[in-house]
Amino acid sequence: MSQSHPYLQEEHDIFRQSLQKFLQKEAVPHFEEWEKEKRVPRDFWRKLGEQGFLCPQVEEKYGGLSTDFGYSVIINEELEKVGTGLIGVGLHNDIVIPYIEAYGTEEQKQHWLPKAISGEMISAIAMTEPGVGSDLAAVKTTAVRDGDHYILNGEKTFITNGVQSDLVVVVCKTDPRVQPGHKGISLVVVEAGTPGFSKGKQLEKVGQHSQDTSELIFEDARVPAENLLGEENEGFYYLMKQLQQERLVVAIGAIVGVEKMLEQTVDYVQQRTAFGQPIGKFQNTQFKMAEMATESKIGRTFVDQLIANHMAGVDMVTEVSMAKWWTTDLAQKVATECMQLYGGFGYMEEYEIARRYRDVAVGSIYAGSNEIMKNIIAKNIGL
Repeated sequence: MSQSHPYLQEEHDIFRQSLQKFLQKEAVPHFEEWEKEKRVPRDFWRKLGEQGFLCPQVEEKYGGLSTDFGYSVIINEELEKVGTGLIGVGLHNDIVIPYIEAYGTEEQKQHWLPKAISGEMISAIAMTEPGVGSDLAAVKTTAVRDGDHYILNGEKTFITNGVQSDLVVVVCKTDPRVQPGHKGISLVVVEAGTPGFSKGKQLEKVGQHSQDTSELIFEDARVPAENLLGEENEGFYYLMKQLQQERLVVAIGAIVGVEKMLEQTVDYVQQRTAFGQPIGKFQNTQFKMAEMATESKIGRTFVDQLIANHMAGVDMVTEVSMAKWWTTDLAQKVATECMQLYGGFGYMEEYEIARRYRDVAVGSIYAGSNEIMKNIIAKNIGL
């Protein structure tokens, strides 16, 4: 299903073609192996960096390309087509590094951004804790000032890129006593190798196997005070500001997954026969495919509009929350319906639909659960 995105120009199309060519050579032939090994290798990250596919939005003076968000959209779309296990790249490009761009000092930017762009440093953001998910104000990890260092204590879990991370933006409490709790939150950048900072085991997930996810542990970790991002106790407001883009990135991945599953299923139902004809000739199959194709088109139209607005600097937290829950729910529904149309073969690992079915399950949970999205929408429509 070819898309003509209203916000993309000719130079975006040229960029997409070069990325597709790169992925056909460097990712597609190896992806199943990465899924089995539960890891996207570091040399793939470095190759992405060499070709300009990491953080292209960063200013040229730090080694970036100063591109608009349309380039990020293309990267997220093309990686999703290969496999959802590559989402760590989008997290690095569009979720973690923008915190450093937005709130970092000149010294911090010069220190971290070039390495993030080259693929030398893989980044992660540590929000979730064993007892704290969507309720960020309740984080228990503390950062206590001690001279020119912070002493960090706490534990984070479900951290995307956790195992391979070299640079982690940690959400912590610099003022644990203040009420309400969100007023005491700060963002502190911790580098791998910091004394007292260790990585727990790689977590075994239902899907997205090639995406390394782990626990992170801070036991009296001594972090230089200059690693504070922005102002102390302002972290919650920074998070709220950046989450619009994170949720939009999730919606983009979900709608691309839907399009890919439908494309493959349309092909499959024309080849598979039952009762003497392709199952695509049965009215039930046609109706199911027609319904899903319609919902896919509605979702894509909405997401494209949001991308255009986001690129224009429009604040649209309500609409992004709508897109995030609706597209991730749609992806789960489409995965289930498409798997059914494959019959027994849909349950076999040799068909991509089986992997897609596993990979979409977490979409309604991460980046703020869909229940939280509905809370935000309800509040913003006046309830």
